[in-house]
Order: sequence, then C-alpha cells, then structure tokens
Amino acid sequence: MGEKDLSSRLLALSPERPIAPGAARALVRGALLAAPSGAAGGVPPRSALRGTSLRSASRDLRSVCAIGAFDGVHEGHRALLARARAEAEARGDELVVVTFSPDPSRVLTPVDPQPQLLSCEDRLRALAIAPGVDRLVTIPFTPELAALPYERFVREELGSRMALDCVVVGEDFCLGAGGAGTVGALRELGRVDGFSVIGVALADAGGAPVTATRVRDLLGSGSIEDAAELLGRCHFVSGRVVHGRGEGTGFGFPTANVEVREGLCLPAEGVYAGYVVASGTAWPAAINVGRPRSFSPGEEGEAFLEATLLGFSGDLYGAEVSVVFVRWLRAPRTFSSVSELERVVLGNVSWVREALGEDGIDLGREVVA
Repeated sequence: MGEKDLSSRLLALSPERPIAPGAARALVRGALLAAPSGAAGGVPPRSALRGTSLRSASRDLRSVCAIGAFDGVHEGHRALLARARAEAEARGDELVVVTFSPDPSRVLTPVDPQPQLLSCEDRLRALAIAPGVDRLVTIPFTPELAALPYERFVREELGSRMALDCVVVGEDFCLGAGGAGTVGALRELGRVDGFSVIGVALADAGGAPVTATRVRDLLGSGSIEDAAELLGRCHFVSGRVVHGRGEGTGFGFPTANVEVREGLCLPAEGVYAGYVVASGTAWPAAINVGRPRSFSPGEEGEAFLEATLLGFSGDLYGAEVSVVFVRWLRAPRTFSSVSELERVVLGNVSWVREALGEDGIDLGREVVA
C-alpha cells in the first residue's frame, strides 16, 4: 500500500470534518513511529530506554538542559524541545533532555494519580527520537527527591554532573520542595551559578494552552481527533494480548483482548476505528473500549479494551501490541441477543474495512521510508 492510498483511506475517516490527506497521514504516522511494536521500536538506544544515569552525562561539552515530565510528548513539549534545540545549536552545546520516572504525579498524588498519556517506556522512546536530542536522562522520582530544595537539585543532580550552560523549561514549570523552583527562582540561581534559564510560553491551539490535562479531557469525552491535533499524533496505548470474554467467538474474525499497562489513559467508552500494531505491522481494527455489559445493562465489570482485526491471521496471545485510536464510531450499547451483537459488530468491521481497508501496513516500508 502506497502513501497516496494510505492518505486517501485516512481522509475517508472524517467525512463530516475532513482532514487534509497529508495531515491525516502525519497524525497516524506519528503514533505508529512512537508505538513500541511499530517501525521505531529499535530506534532509541537501549541506554535511553533503561534510563541513563546523570553521572554518565558528558563534561566535555556544555549542556543546554530541557527539563520536564513530558507526559504525552505533545505539541507543547515539541515546541519546548525545538526551542532548546535552537539554543543548543546557537551555543554549540549538547542538548540534554531530563525527565522523571515514574511521572511525578504518581508520587505527589498517590491516592488518585492522573492517568498517563504514555507509559514511561513509550515516553522515553518518543523523547529519544525527537530531533536534535543528544542525550536522554531519566531521574527516579521519589518522595526524597520531591522534598529536595530546588537549589540542591540543580547543584547536586544537574550541575555537579554536567557542564550546565542553559536550562529550558515551560513558563509554568516549578521544581523542588513546595514547588519553589519557579522560572524566576531558577534565573536567580543561574545568575549566581553561571547558567541561563529560558521559560518557554505554553503552545496555543484554538485559543487555549496545549497541556496534558487538556488532552486527557478530550480523550475522556471521546474527542480523539481533537486530542490527536494537540498530541501531534493519534493517541495510542500499549499492552499484552490476553484471553478475553469470548463474545466475538464465531463472528469470523480475530479479536485481540488487550491488558493495558496500568495507569494509562484510555479514551471514553465506545467503539473506535484504528490500528493494532504488532511485530512491525499495523492492522486495521474496530476497537471497543468499555466495561462488559453486552447483555446486562445494569451490571458492569472491569474496564476492557478489545480490537477486532481485519486481514490478520495468526495468534497474538501473549504478544505486546499497541492500539492506535483514529476515529470515534459509536457509543457503547447493550444488545438483546447474540445475533443483534453480531450484526452491529459486523457493521463496525464493515465501516472500518471501507475506510481503512483490510491490509496490514508494513511500517518499515510505508511509514519510515
């Protein structure tokens, strides 16, 4: 399948609000490249995915250091990284990206942590393939680190392990105990310690800042196309294929029941068109997000994610896959019989087949090339 064919299929996904073929392809391409089961699976260095110690940062070059949680690695983060890259090039410095694992919110609000747009591994992968990043550093985020004054963090965790020339953060960034390390406070520290600080204005889309919270809100309402525009790619989640409920058995197509990694952000309940990415191939799929209740509207089980794959034959049980959400199809519903369920599910499959086809996309050939 060629680029023109893929673009025309993606264009067909939005008849009410068309997306230019190139833009549509770019949104899907971004997700497929970042997905760990896709074409970019081997791009980042292994040290980046494991988390590189700050002690390994080079002292031979001065460093422009971009710091953040970078949940989702969305368009706002990309703007910040682009600003940091330009600064590093202008100064002749290396660009070091510093992030945290786990996401700070999971330590600061452990009772009710916010769902993550990317797993830690996927976030590191997305940062590692960002243009111009010379070094990716992951700091374990612990209660002890959260209680560390920002001056000590900069001097002990950064300054003593790299030749710090410039720090680049979002204008609303804060660091250290009590969030005292604001952009203004960091600038005062930089005047003493010999580094500069750039606070990057939040990127704007549609008159509002691009933030991870805004993306989560859009996903929670099922507005995955709007979320994709802020992410710069379609939203995806990763997980392992497990044995499922069995309600699709006998419908004539394979169904992958995906055990999503804990803490990841699923979109609103409903049925979506998208792709399941496995072993370097993206298969068109009708994706169901919700709670088991096909025949019992008053009884709901644990949240699930299952995808009906088109054109696929084989066994995915136990495999790690990524599920890419491209377009909302319909809200969840209950059914009076198995035959009614089958009729609706086959209708979902037919719609996806018409829009995306039923051939798998070889990501190494169609997306990376």
